[in-house]
Amino acid sequence: MDATIHIDGAARGNPGPAAYAVVLNRPGQPVVEEAGTLGTATNNVAEYTALVNALHLATELGLKKLDVFSDSELLVKQMAGEYRVKHPDLQPLYQEAAQLRKGFDAVRITHVRREQNKRADALCNEALDGRKAPGSTPAPKAPGAAPAPKAPAKAATDDRVRADALAVLGSAARAWADNGLAAVPVEAVWEQLWSVLDEGGVLRKK
Repeated sequence: MDATIHIDGAARGNPGPAAYAVVLNRPGQPVVEEAGTLGTATNNVAEYTALVNALHLATELGLKKLDVFSDSELLVKQMAGEYRVKHPDLQPLYQEAAQLRKGFDAVRITHVRREQNKRADALCNEALDGRKAPGSTPAPKAPGAAPAPKAPAKAATDDRVRADALAVLGSAARAWADNGLAAVPVEAVWEQLWSVLDEGGVLRKK
């Protein structure tokens, strides 16, 4: 039976105080839980940091087959190659995760709803609140994990953000036209569009 890992990342303010969490289950073994704060980062950076640390942890434990569960549809789609990774804060984390993934026989990354990711979500919030999760088993700090930026990256130009947003909407529109609304969940389109606008600084402009 493969090991299962639930991951989560959260940012209060996006960007704002951020944290990540990893919950690793192995058949017949104690649950391993890891969580930590990241300083100031976006929600997406926190989600990717959780994935990178999860893969480092699994590597250290000698695991070869993983089922990873995340409530970030953006991360899952990007790791599957369905969405491009354009934001400079995410690219090094994506590349590190992709490289680490090659060291396993199989890594399946699946999207789940937040209610199916409760423990990882709780660990994130406990880390942000400065509380240690009761009964958790800390894992060693993953070596080489890319640190989250201490400050948000410089906002993208309006032209680039507009182009990225139109690309998201155009891709969804083509998929819906060819295969109906079931082809791409509206929630996934909204999540990606929100990410483009937020990380481009549009939502923070006065």
